[in-house]
Amino acid sequence: MKIDRRRFVQTGGVATAALATGCDQLPSIELFGRSVPAPPAPPYRVPDTRAIDLVSHALNRLTFGARPWDYHRVAGLGETEEESFYAFVEEQLAAEKIDDPAGYNAARQFDTLGLPVGELFEYQEKLLLRELTEATLLRAVYSERQLYEVMVQFWTDHFNIDSSKGDCKWLKVADDREVIRKHALGTFPELLEASARSPAMLWYLDGRVNRKRNAEEKPNENYARELLELHTLGVNSGYTQEDVMEVARCLTGWTIKETGRSRFGIGTIEFKPHLHDCGDKVVMGQTINGFSKDLAWDEQIRLGSDELAQVLKIIALHEHTARYIATKLCRRFIADEPPEQAVATVAKWFLDSDGDIRQTLRSLFHSDEFKNTRGNKLKRPFNYLASTLRATNAKTDGKKRITDFLVRMGHSPYQFPTPDGYPEEAGPWLGTLLWRWNFAARLVKGELKGTKIDKDQLRHSFDTKLQGAAALFGRTASRPEIEELKANEEPLALALASPGFQMC
Repeated sequence: MKIDRRRFVQTGGVATAALATGCDQLPSIELFGRSVPAPPAPPYRVPDTRAIDLVSHALNRLTFGARPWDYHRVAGLGETEEESFYAFVEEQLAAEKIDDPAGYNAARQFDTLGLPVGELFEYQEKLLLRELTEATLLRAVYSERQLYEVMVQFWTDHFNIDSSKGDCKWLKVADDREVIRKHALGTFPELLEASARSPAMLWYLDGRVNRKRNAEEKPNENYARELLELHTLGVNSGYTQEDVMEVARCLTGWTIKETGRSRFGIGTIEFKPHLHDCGDKVVMGQTINGFSKDLAWDEQIRLGSDELAQVLKIIALHEHTARYIATKLCRRFIADEPPEQAVATVAKWFLDSDGDIRQTLRSLFHSDEFKNTRGNKLKRPFNYLASTLRATNAKTDGKKRITDFLVRMGHSPYQFPTPDGYPEEAGPWLGTLLWRWNFAARLVKGELKGTKIDKDQLRHSFDTKLQGAAALFGRTASRPEIEELKANEEPLALALASPGFQMC
């Protein structure tokens, strides 16, 4: 195959993908051994302008990439480009109303994902990580609820947990289900509380060993610091070291029944008053009253555990939290250097809606900054792999031959070692470009066991080859791109490896 690195780097411009989904009242096909609606009949409508239009832009940013028919469907949601754009945004924000048999089937094959916490410890940790990783990739590729899956990825990074640490090897499966996926499009205060009470988070950031048994013992401040710095307020946002320590005092006494120490209820959390600092605390200027250890045991449990809720109430909807979350969302959906006006608008909606994630996202997607900033973001490795599989309508089992590429590119889910999560900006991922080129080449040559693309079917999806390129790029190809594609014996692989496809 004559795809040299010079052409790989030079072929390009800016890109997007395009599209969403749509299979209304259509014949069914088999996927993961079960029936799902078939895609609409080709040929498909594609973008017909040199610039990325609103439909392509929305589908690039709100999904893991366009499938061959997606632009056709989404462009038909309204009579104008703008109507189609807003209709798609509202469709994806109402994820629970989207029928998703393919996404459901993709995850259904993994028995461990739905197990109660205690039963997870009966399985080898490597199996749990493998199934969770494969399910995450397959959902990104096949789910119709694309924005939901994008937000699952966003919050997974925001509340990062390295699954290799201690009991996180087992607990992260439950955290993904009960914290991230359950609240991904809910409200931030509820998501924050679920994370704070997550056994996996208590293990990862040492909340389980935060205790005050006597006057000499100092609380463990690890989780308290990350709660303020990474989960809510952000760095240099008005809190002090004293605030960190006071929050740590509030959170003393939470423990987990651990492997090697407990026989029953492994993986469950509990509050132990005798490990709690029961004195008064002051968190960011607000007093949290202590209590006497002469009170009844049940009352001590109630009052002590309630201090967590009081801390979260202070910080969850703080103005600095609103700005911090808004900045991260704008970085994800608009630009690596998010525009100030967009951040301010999104932060205001975050506060006005009491942290409603859908309302906050709606304000972002309606902003001029979002609508007018197109084709400027490099896909992260996971997003790149998912988008290539979607763009080619690949049938994949999502197993080792695919996930190994994520490991090599440093973007395998649930394996980032520090609490800040995988970076969003392009810089850290520029060293993965050669691996992307290798992945595209091997995918098109059919060298990835368990993954297959039907080139004939893909070719017949569009009236012309140039329309196929437009579907990949989310815009019509430039003249240099056309010349390079015509000159290459594997134009599909070259297109998938080009900057035109990798930028979104």
